[in-house]
Amino acid sequence: MGRTEWIAYCLTLPGSYEDYPFGEEWAVMRHRENRKSFALIYERNGIWWANLKAEPMEADFLRSAFSGVQPAYHMNKTHWNSVALDGSVPEEEVRRMIRRSFELTTPHRNRK
Repeated sequence: MGRTEWIAYCLTLPGSYEDYPFGEEWAVMRHRENRKSFALIYERNGIWWANLKAEPMEADFLRSAFSGVQPAYHMNKTHWNSVALDGSVPEEEVRRMIRRSFELTTPHRNRK
């Protein structure tokens, strides 16, 4: 899958939209309700990447499990990973990581 297909996949998640606050090179996928980003899709060194949020222990595990997962480029390296979109991580696993990032950044509902 290429950049366009990954953006399209992110847009299937409820209430998501794409934004370009850093120019056309960085697609920032956000929640409409709170504007929090859950995926940043960009090109670096000829490879498309996605920065995705993960819980710290899971982030470390994913880095050890997949050569295409690294501490996040330009983000908090404890909570975010950069995931290569070059086939080094299976597509279904990338989809799972995107959904998990989406869940971790979903707006919290006020409790009554």
